[in-house]
Amino acid sequence: MDANDIRKRLAEKMAGEVTLSDDPGETLKKWRKNFEISQAELSKFLGTSPSVISDYESGRRKSPGTLIVGRIVGALLELDMQKGGKKLHSYESILRSGLANVIYDMYEYSTPLPLENFAELIRAEKIVGDFNKAINGYTIIDSIKAILELSSNEFYRLYGWSTERALIFTKVSTGKSPMVAIRVTNLKPGAVVLHGLNEPEIDPTARKIAEIEQIPLMTTTFSINKMIEVLRRGK
Repeated sequence: MDANDIRKRLAEKMAGEVTLSDDPGETLKKWRKNFEISQAELSKFLGTSPSVISDYESGRRKSPGTLIVGRIVGALLELDMQKGGKKLHSYESILRSGLANVIYDMYEYSTPLPLENFAELIRAEKIVGDFNKAINGYTIIDSIKAILELSSNEFYRLYGWSTERALIFTKVSTGKSPMVAIRVTNLKPGAVVLHGLNEPEIDPTARKIAEIEQIPLMTTTFSINKMIEVLRRGK
């Protein structure tokens, strides 16, 4: 897979995610911020005003069609390439590994982030574990696809550069399945977040595994797009 293939696949993933989203504007905003492109930069490249981009992202303007989404996605990728392609390269390993459909987002911090701060950022409810530690990054995972599609070796790739990271599992019903998957692997994450659950909904087995493995466990119902936005800022 060469650089052009990587770029094409990422463009398809981005455009597909926007057009299929319940909130296309918010998803556009997420990708723009992921690429660290300002509204002014994007609008200048597209030959429009920043207010147009702002209107799309806020929902004040009718949801963009596939043609406009394609232009915006193409602009983000081209602007990134003009800056050295740093963001494109960061997604390359995910695309090459075949994990693009499993991972919503993966990020490494330049300096460790205290887990207490991490929990506050995502408005998490702490369930069990010692939160007096720091993490080096996070991975947001589609739990259903991860469990159905990943082998044990592929599961390790969710850790990125460091196991001292938070694994955030989405689409969980009780939290039992992802915790069992972690239980049977040798590598353990720095923390686990069960997205979309409140404490009473957590399966007792999931809680028990977290206690046995000494993995800080928390839950949150915070929007995934908002979560990515605040976590990438790290503050």
